Amino acid sequence: MYVVYRITYPNGKIYIGQDRTNSINYFGSASDDLIARDFSEEQRKSFTVTRDILWKSETASRSDLNQKEVELILQYRSNDPQIGYNQFPRFKVSDRD
Repeated sequence: MYVVYRITYPNGKIYIGQDRTNSINYFGSASDDLIARDFSEEQRKSFTVTRDILWKSETASRSDLNQKEVELILQYRSNDPQIGYNQFPRFKVSDRD
């Protein structure tokens, strides 16, 4: 089963990613360094993240999965550094309008 999920961090920022196995223990491959910049040492001691499945398919191709992931990144604007942690597709300031 292929899924596209959204991770929501305590600061409200999101990361959208895909999982080709629908593993309950997979929380994405967002940049550790990018996320760490937003949290103090004290905040890092204990926090909760939420993982929501936004889309799933048992029949989609990898191409369909990749396309859906990008579509949802753009829809939720998780590539906007003010909103999320996705670094692809690259965010353009003109996309905020």
